[in-house]
Parts: sequence; C-alpha cells; structure tokens
Amino acid sequence: MHSSAVFLIEFGAVILGLGLLGRLAGRFQFSPIPLYLLAGLAFGEGGLLPLGASEEFVATGAEIGVILLLLMLGLEYSASDLVSNLKTQYPAGLVDAVLNALPGAIMALLLGWGPVAAVVLAGVTWISSSGVIAKVLGDLGRLGNRETPVILSILVLEDLAMAVYLPIVTALLAGAGLAAGSVTLAIALGVAGLVLFLAVRYGRLISRFVSSDDPEKLLLVVLGLTLLVAGIAQQLQVSAAVGAFLVGIALSGEVAEGTHILLSPLRDLFAAVFFVFFGLHTDPASIPPVLLPAMVLAVITAGTKITTGYWAARRAGISTRGRWRAGGTLVARGEFSIVIAGLAVTAGIEPSLGPLATAYVLILVVLGPLTARWTEPIARQVTDRLAARRRPAPTGAVEGDGVARETVDDSDAVGRRS
Repeated sequence: MHSSAVFLIEFGAVILGLGLLGRLAGRFQFSPIPLYLLAGLAFGEGGLLPLGASEEFVATGAEIGVILLLLMLGLEYSASDLVSNLKTQYPAGLVDAVLNALPGAIMALLLGWGPVAAVVLAGVTWISSSGVIAKVLGDLGRLGNRETPVILSILVLEDLAMAVYLPIVTALLAGAGLAAGSVTLAIALGVAGLVLFLAVRYGRLISRFVSSDDPEKLLLVVLGLTLLVAGIAQQLQVSAAVGAFLVGIALSGEVAEGTHILLSPLRDLFAAVFFVFFGLHTDPASIPPVLLPAMVLAVITAGTKITTGYWAARRAGISTRGRWRAGGTLVARGEFSIVIAGLAVTAGIEPSLGPLATAYVLILVVLGPLTARWTEPIARQVTDRLAARRRPAPTGAVEGDGVARETVDDSDAVGRRS
C-alpha cells in the first residue's frame, strides 16, 4: 500500500510538472522538449530528487510515447506517398549517411577507441531522432509544409537503415561470426520488407478491418494493433518505431482522421514522458569530463544535418526558406542514438563512449527544437544583409518587383501552415 501511494505521488508530481512546463513553453512560444529533458535530469540519477517507485512505469510510458509519435506521423501520409518519396529521396539518404556517420567514426578513431567503437559512434551521430522531430513538427504546425515529406523520407530511410545497422553492430560487439551475423541481418530485412509490403498492398483492407463508428472500439483496435506490430518488429530486431510508422501509413481515409483525433492527447502525454525518461538516465556528474569532444561533435554534425536537409529539399524543388527549415529540423538526435550507445556500454568496449554519447545527444536534443525554429529566420536575415551590401543603389520599381517575387515563392513553399 505504501509503495503504491509513493508511486502515485511521484508520477502525479511528474505529470503535473510537465503540464506546468508545457504552459510555460507555450507562453514564450517555443517547444517544451528542452524543459522536459531538464526535468528528467532533475529527477534522475544524481539529480535533485531521484525517482524510485515510478521509474519502471515511466520507462514503459516512454516506449509507448515513441511508438505513438511515429504512428501519428505515419497517419499524415499514404502508403503510395511513402513509396514515391523513398524512390525519389534515396540519394538524400546516402548523402545523410556519409555526411553524418563519418564525423562520429573519425572522432572515435582520433580518441583511440578502435574500429568497433568507430562503427558505434558513427551510428550515434548519423541517426536523427524521429520522436523529437515528430513532436517539433507538430508543435510548430509544419506537418502540412512542402518540405515535410522530404524530412519524413530521410527519417524513414534512417529508420529502415537501422534494420540493417543494428544487427551488424550487435554481431560486432558480440564478436559473432559471419554466419550468425548474416542470419540476424536476413531476418531483420525480411521482417521490415514484409511489414512494408503489407502496408502498401493491403492498406485498404487493414483500414476496413480497423474501421468502427464507435470511438472506443476504434481507439482500442488501433492502439492494440500498433503496439502489437511494434512489439513483434522489435522482437525480430527491427525498430518498433518503423513498425508503428508503417501501421500509420497503412491506415487511410476516415479511419486515419478519427484515429488522429482520438490519439492526439495520448500521444502528447506519453511523448512528454519519453523525454523525461531520457533525462532520467543521464547522470549530470558524467557529463563534464566528455563535454568538450561532445560539443565539438555536436557543432560539426548539426552543420552536416542542416546541409543534408538543405540539399535534399533543394533537390525536391523546395524554396530557399523551406530548405533551411528542412535542415534545421533534422538536427535533433535522441532515442536511436541512446539505444546504439547502450549496446556498446553493455558490451564494455569503451567506458567513455556512453557518457560522450549521452552528452552529445543531450546537447542536440535540446538544440534541435531551437534550430528547427530559428535556422530559417537567421539564414534569411544573413542572406538579406549580404544581398543588401552587394546591391547597387536601389531603383524603386525593380527593387520592389524583386522583393515581391521572392515573397510569392516562399509563400508557395510553406503549404498549409508555416
């Protein structure tokens, strides 16, 4: 009875605190994610008031939060949209891998950690946080923007690449032979391909099966199906996030609209819990010794992610403002990076890798929502100032016409909401 009461007090205090932090962030018109993470640091190991009884429940809630974030993201697009975007954006996925994995690998080698640690840190710096970015896109009202499909295509390519990468890393860390690693990889690829095939080929049948006029039944069936697919995917070495995303794209029409309305409050609740959980497992005392290399790596890979998004959006014909928004949105790292680093820590290949990865992710998961919001306005101001210096004395009509044309182009690029 006592432990139950402590659990209710602790978890109630966390939820109440998150609500107050969300209101504070809303008042100042910025994403609440950094505040949620700082709250996690305060309640985690080495923090001001460590949690005890409710930590296990928070961990489960965090997993559900990531799954719901990706489900809701998948509901925004149909299966045909996904296949079309993947066909057209795969070069962006290759550029993303090269630009963002290499800095991590090089840093590990410079620190003398060896090739296996280099492969691990490459994954940490490569993969953006689908959970954080999904939340940021919703907070900033950009789900309808023209650059958003480009962002989602890169995220999906990264998530699908994890189906290949994670079995390889697991085999390297375990010292497994080529045969065992190949079997694990084949299973992962087969499961990911099967789920994608079912989503594309039988999406309408799935929507018909799920459909219900009763909101309660629709909620239970969709939530149960999503958790079931995510759990099976994770059990078979495929990301649970990939499974949830594919369930989302498999649903269409009125089912997708109804699901979006019903699950939005649950998504917001469990997403906030996810970000708190991330902070809970970061010991503030482990950050200072690795802060300098983590900051250097964060600055470099923030730049490479912005470059990746800008290049991909430009290739898709998005306007200049949309290109900067795409690049700034991709900066955040999160859940996948921590999973990858956790594998290395468990294997014990390099004691400093865990704290470095944690500090690195913490920096970018706080910086990511800020770059998503401010990269485009800052780039526009810098561009305008440079253009003003290069221009000769203004000649009224011509100058005004040029400004008008640029304004129209940017407005078209934003889509439904900016």
